[in-house]
Order: sequence, then structure tokens, then C-alpha cells
Amino acid sequence: MEKVERHDVTDGRAVLLYDEDCGFCRWSLAKILAWDREGRIRPVPLKSEEADRLLPGMEQEQRMASWHLVTEDGRVSSAGAAVAPLADLLPLGAPVALVARTLPGTTQRVYRWVAEHRDELGRRLGADACSVDPTQVRGGR
Repeated sequence: MEKVERHDVTDGRAVLLYDEDCGFCRWSLAKILAWDREGRIRPVPLKSEEADRLLPGMEQEQRMASWHLVTEDGRVSSAGAAVAPLADLLPLGAPVALVARTLPGTTQRVYRWVAEHRDELGRRLGADACSVDPTQVRGGR
């Protein structure tokens, strides 16, 4: 299971750190942000100064190996461990959170499989889908 740490988040929203160079990651984030109708999640690229501040001391390889969720209270969850707290923030996300909490090993394995195959998944989605700018999904907030 991934390590959970705590860091300050200044604007009262959760932060989802993602690989902006990965088309599949941008596409996935766009879907999450579209689901997040209340604007409770703010996307931040992993290769940014804000990511450096939110993930202090995290090695670059570990940082780029997965997404990371920093909740309003400053908890950092990574990879499959981030699924349940992320789902908790989304409308009607409780069933997803329940499954992720009930089956953490399976959630982690599925996350790792997707992460390891993200280039292939992105190719299958196509260039148009993977060229989405997830920060424009909600028209900004």
C-alpha cells in the first residue's frame, strides 16, 4: 500500500497531480473533472513548482510513476490508494470508494496495470481524445 503523508493545501480544494505529457492521463483527468461538477478537485501538473511544494522529498521516479491526490486536510495518497479518497469527492462516487476500500489490493493492481499500459491505452483512444486540455473541462474554476 502506498504511503500517506500530509501537506498544506491553500485554497481549500483537493489537488490531483497528473502527468501533463501523457495523453491518457489528460483524457482520464478530463473525465474526472467533468464528473466533479462541484469543483472540489483542482488539477496540477506533476512537473510544476506547485507539485514540488505539495510533494516535498518525493523522488522524481516515484512522482512520475502515478497520480497523487492531496486532500483539503493535506493528506497525500498515490496510485491505487488515491482512488477511494478521490471518489469520496465526486458526486455519487461512494460506490467506487467502497469498492476501493474493500479491495485495496485489487484497486492497486488495476491502477498499476493501467499505469503500465497508459501509452497503449492512449493510442487506442486516439490523438483527438488524448489531446484534450483537462484544465478547460469545467471552463476553469
